[in-house]
Amino acid sequence: MKIDRRIIKNFDWITLAIVIILSIAGILTIYSATRSPMTNETPNFYMKQIYWLMISMVAIIVITSFDYNWLKRFSYPLYIVGLILLVIVLLIGRTGMGAQRWLNIGFFSFQPSEVFKVMLILALSRHLEEINKRLNLMTLLKIFFTLVALPFFLILKQPDLGTSVIILITFLSLIAMKGLEKKAATLIVIIGIVSIPFIGNIMWENLKGYQKNRLVAFMEPEVDPSGIGYHINQSKIAIGSGKIFGKGYLKGTQGPFRFLPEKHTDFIFAVLAEEWGFVGSFFILFLYFALILRGFDTARKAKDEFGRLAAIGITSIFGIHFFVNIGMTMGIMPVVGIPLPFMSYGGTALLTNSIAAGILINVRARRFEIFY
Repeated sequence: MKIDRRIIKNFDWITLAIVIILSIAGILTIYSATRSPMTNETPNFYMKQIYWLMISMVAIIVITSFDYNWLKRFSYPLYIVGLILLVIVLLIGRTGMGAQRWLNIGFFSFQPSEVFKVMLILALSRHLEEINKRLNLMTLLKIFFTLVALPFFLILKQPDLGTSVIILITFLSLIAMKGLEKKAATLIVIIGIVSIPFIGNIMWENLKGYQKNRLVAFMEPEVDPSGIGYHINQSKIAIGSGKIFGKGYLKGTQGPFRFLPEKHTDFIFAVLAEEWGFVGSFFILFLYFALILRGFDTARKAKDEFGRLAAIGITSIFGIHFFVNIGMTMGIMPVVGIPLPFMSYGGTALLTNSIAAGILINVRARRFEIFY
């Protein structure tokens, strides 16, 4: 496969560097969080993450080696494949921690809902590009029920409340970027406000017991500090104990001594904050803000509407994951099981996020008309 030299010249090295730094920081934190100071035995979570990072780097190279418009051509078939996977996972998926989200294909397991987010963005971006006017209410509803409603409810059924909400917010962000007629926008706001109690009641009734407990803990963490409020309280303790410069790498206690649940996945930022303090946390936050701003700038400079919408959708996902996850660890957002991009343990998430970053790099590298 021959790569145009102009692509290398305009390659987005900044985005790639951010992805690599965050991923390495995640591996180091996973190692620290999962080690056992008492037995000197460390689970191989960090090694698995290293393997997935290597695969992810290959994926980025592959994704950036061809024009992203090829993804547009295959966006609908990819969407259908994603839907089929979501149905299969409900039928024969592996259950873990009260949710049926994983498919086991022998030598590894993966989470279809993670991969589907990118597939949905590509399909929505292509569909919206084909509409040459601002969206009215009927067109908006048609798009929602054609592309979004079914996967939304399939993922909610797993149950995966966090990913369901992300899909809905991503859809709204792409719709807003495309543009709505004033009448449609006004009606959506009115319908949204009026329907909040009804939608909230429906979602509440369909939540599992542990999900309801998480929301209760968010509203009142002290209602049961040794039970449903334990995650949030321990996370706050870990972050606060890091102070300005942290306790030092491999000197944290909340993760290794198992005071903090899910320390290498949902609450990995709390482990990092304990060991590296405000200074280290600020550096990581700076990298995420830079990644998000870079994504929006890539959308602004995209050569076509498909690239612009795809970049907005991907950046929105990064932004939502970042703000919700950090908010969870600080107790200002409910615990909904949303990982921190590139840092939290999980091969499917790391690979999917890397593919998404590869698409951003691709759009930016081919932002000039000469690449048509």
